[in-house]
Amino acid sequence: MPDIGEGLTEAEIIKWFVAVGDTVKVDQLIVEVETAKTVVEIPSPFAGTITAINVRGGETVEVGAVLFIVDGASATDPTSPASPLQGGQASLRARGEREPASPVSAPARGASETRVMPIVRKLAKEKGIDLATVTGSGAGGAITRADVAAAAAVGGTSVRSDDLVPLSRTRQAIADHMTESWTTIPHVTVQAEVRAEQLLAARAIRKDDPLPLESLIAQAVIPLLKEYREFNAEYVDRSVAYKSRIDLGFAVDTEAGLVVVVVKDADQLSNQELTTEFERLATAAQDRTITLDEITGQTFTISNIGALGGGHGTPIIPLGTSAIVSIGRAVPRPVVEDGLVAVGLVAPLDLSYDHRLIDGSLGQRFLADLVDMLASIRPVFRPD
Repeated sequence: MPDIGEGLTEAEIIKWFVAVGDTVKVDQLIVEVETAKTVVEIPSPFAGTITAINVRGGETVEVGAVLFIVDGASATDPTSPASPLQGGQASLRARGEREPASPVSAPARGASETRVMPIVRKLAKEKGIDLATVTGSGAGGAITRADVAAAAAVGGTSVRSDDLVPLSRTRQAIADHMTESWTTIPHVTVQAEVRAEQLLAARAIRKDDPLPLESLIAQAVIPLLKEYREFNAEYVDRSVAYKSRIDLGFAVDTEAGLVVVVVKDADQLSNQELTTEFERLATAAQDRTITLDEITGQTFTISNIGALGGGHGTPIIPLGTSAIVSIGRAVPRPVVEDGLVAVGLVAPLDLSYDHRLIDGSLGQRFLADLVDMLASIRPVFRPD
């Protein structure tokens, strides 16, 4: 299992495209895996015959684990040094990777010998399960999280087996990310309301296909991030690390969970270019074709919870950033205009920020300026 970056340590096998006995070419698609952030296709670095597949679909493997073995393999790297090993093993060693282990063949092993990943051991400890009493259903007798969950259910816990469902890779990543952010960043959330008539009118400039609200909010946010640099920064070792780029993250709701897509160098794009890029990334996130680079590295995040009918909230700051803003659904509300009560469209606005870098007065000024810019925004797109 290759290291695909961003600190990811494991992945779940989604689909095999080959079987034992198949002949494969270099760079031929072998297996599809799901990481905590996206779906990744893994090609073969060798040409040869598949002699072993060590992991079944649905199982989780750690980086460095041997997924499959190619016999008589040859890599295409002409600079690889000579090695006493043959085929795929020689190529792996030349590339600085782990040498493949022999596939597991002994079905009966002691508890200390059974393959158990750290995440499974942790779950067993939390459930009070002795792994020596668990029969593994994974490849080669490996104990999986589902095995531990089943053992806990049989052991008389109050949780029925059909109630305990392991989280998806995406949901696990969200849970870990949110927990770390909430427990390490001192959050402050300030709230405001914005008159939304002008904002909604700006959306309608594109006939039969309203502009995404996110791109209009970005239009207002970008100049503020240049003025208030603490909101495009990160707390690092008792210092403030100001970001040299403005890479805007946009929260996108997908079937697999919330995904933050990232428009790189957003301040260098025209509003039309930014909108086109956001829409492309949102579609890729929903289709599960998004790449790792396209969902990492945001410096500030925008969340349109109003698209799902949401109102006020307390958004959690993504790790590596100092702030996030969310906008809720605009609804008719009584407003005062020139001393008279009228009905206006009002949208809730919430700003969460890292209190280590941003104090209350700075946070309120940023939010007040954002309210003013959104309330007076003008469409800058050419009508269709």
